[in-house]
Amino acid sequence: MKQHSATDRIIFGLKAKQLRLASQQSFADLATATGMSLSYLNEIEKGKKFPKQDKIDALAKALNTSPEWLTDGHLDRHLAPVESLLRSNFLNELPLDLFGIELNKVVEIVASAPVRVAAFISTLLELSRSYNLREENFYFGALRAYLELHENFFPELEKAVVQFSKEYELTEKRPLSPTRLADILTGKYDYNIKVNGLRDQPSLNGLRALYLPNSKSLLLQEGLLSHQATFQYGKELAFNYLKLGERASTSSLLNARSFEEVINHSKAIYFSAALHLPLDDFSNSVRRFFAADRWQSGFFEEIMERYRVNPETVYHRLTNVIPHLFNFSRLFFLRFAHGTESNRFSIDRELHLDRRNHPRANARNEHYCRRWLSVRMLKDLDNEDILAEDLSRDSSHPGKLVVKAQRSRYHGTEDTYLCLSLARKDHPVPGRNVSLTLGLLINDDLRAFCNWVDDPAISSREVNVTCERCPIENCAVRAAEPVVIQKRARLQEIQEVIEGLDSGE
Repeated sequence: MKQHSATDRIIFGLKAKQLRLASQQSFADLATATGMSLSYLNEIEKGKKFPKQDKIDALAKALNTSPEWLTDGHLDRHLAPVESLLRSNFLNELPLDLFGIELNKVVEIVASAPVRVAAFISTLLELSRSYNLREENFYFGALRAYLELHENFFPELEKAVVQFSKEYELTEKRPLSPTRLADILTGKYDYNIKVNGLRDQPSLNGLRALYLPNSKSLLLQEGLLSHQATFQYGKELAFNYLKLGERASTSSLLNARSFEEVINHSKAIYFSAALHLPLDDFSNSVRRFFAADRWQSGFFEEIMERYRVNPETVYHRLTNVIPHLFNFSRLFFLRFAHGTESNRFSIDRELHLDRRNHPRANARNEHYCRRWLSVRMLKDLDNEDILAEDLSRDSSHPGKLVVKAQRSRYHGTEDTYLCLSLARKDHPVPGRNVSLTLGLLINDDLRAFCNWVDDPAISSREVNVTCERCPIENCAVRAAEPVVIQKRARLQEIQEVIEGLDSGE
C-alpha cells in the first residue's frame, strides 16, 4: 500500500474542502452522501487522514469530480503558493517545536482559510524576492529568534562544557593549548589535521577551516593565528562531543541547507566560546569590569590576551553572561564589515535581545548612519593618525585594534544605548575590516550594575538607522540624501492639500 506523505494528506484535504464549500455542502450533507462520519471528514480536511480508494470514490461522487482529480497532488492556481510552500518542505524544516508550535496546528490554519493564506504567502514570497531573501535567511532569522527567546544562555551547553573539561582534565587555567585540543581530536575522534591545508586553494581564502567528512580531515587556512586554530578545534570537538549530526563542512556557513545545520553550527560556536572562556572565571572578570569607577577600554585587550581569544569570542561570551549574571537582556550585538576599497558597510552578524530600533541587516541597499561609533571606527582604521593608545600590535592580534565607547541616543526618542565598540583588521582576509558593537539600553537596571554609564570620558551622540531615513539636518557625515523622509513629506503635503480642497478652505 502506498504511504502518503503529510503534504499529500494536506493537499487532498484542501481540495476536498474547496469543492465542499463551492457546492455549499455542510459536513452533515457530505456525511450523508458518503456514509462517512463527521469526525472522519473533518480529519480529512485538516490533512490528518488520507482515505482509502472506496472512500475516495464516494467523496468524488458526492463532490461531483473524479477520483483522479482529487488525488493528483496539485492545487489550482489560486492555491499555488500554498502548494509551493508545502512541496518545498519548508514547514518541516522550520523549528516549530522549539517555539512550542505543532505542525498540524499550522496546517489547520492553512486549511481553515486556504485562499486568504495563499494570498498572504504570495505577499511574503513577493517581499522576499524584492529584498533578495533566500530560504537560508529564514533559517538565520529563526535562529536569532530562538536565541532571543532563551536570552542567548543555554545551561545544557554550559554543563556539557564543564563535563568535557573534567573528562579531558582541562582545568580552568587558560589559555587553552591548541596542541592539547588537537590531540583530543586526533586521538579520540580519529581526525587528520592539516595545518596550512588550504594553502593551495586560493578560491577558499575566506575560510578559516574546512572539514572533509569522508577522510575526517580538518584543513586549516594558511597563516591562522594560534587562537584562531584553537577556536576551530573547539568547534570540531563540539560537533563530536555533543553528537551534532547535520553540519556544515566550512568554518562559516556559506549556504545553509537546513535549520538543523544552522542551529548545530550555533551550538558548536557556543561550546567553543564557553570552553575558551569558562563561565565562572569569565563572569568574575565581567563583574569587575562593570563595577569599576570608570570606563576601561583595556578590558577587551586584557581578556583577549589572558585567554588568547579573538574579539568575536569575547563579545559572544558577553551576550551569554550579561543576561545570566545581571538579569539584563536589553542589549544587542552587531558586526559591521567593510571592504577598504568601498564606501559600503554591511551587517554580517547580529543578535537582538532587545527588540527596538537599532540597525539590523537589510537588503534595502541603504547607507547605515555614519554617526554610529562602530561605522566611524571602521573608517578610522584606514587613518594612520589614530592615537597610539587606541592600537594593539602584539603577536596574537596583529595590526590595528581600536576600542571605544559611546552613548548613542536615537533621534526623536529617549532611547539611549551604551555602545562598546571594537574595530580591527579581518585577519587573515586582506582588504577587509570588521567592527563589533555591544549595545546596552541605558536605564535604571543598567545603572544598578554598571558604575560608569555616565563617565564624562564617554562621548554622547545622536544617531539614526540609515541616512535615507534620517531627518537630522546639517549632518557632516551623511552618506546619502534622506529620500524616505522626503517622500513622506511630499505625501503628507499632498494629503493636506486634498483635505483642504475637500473642506472648502
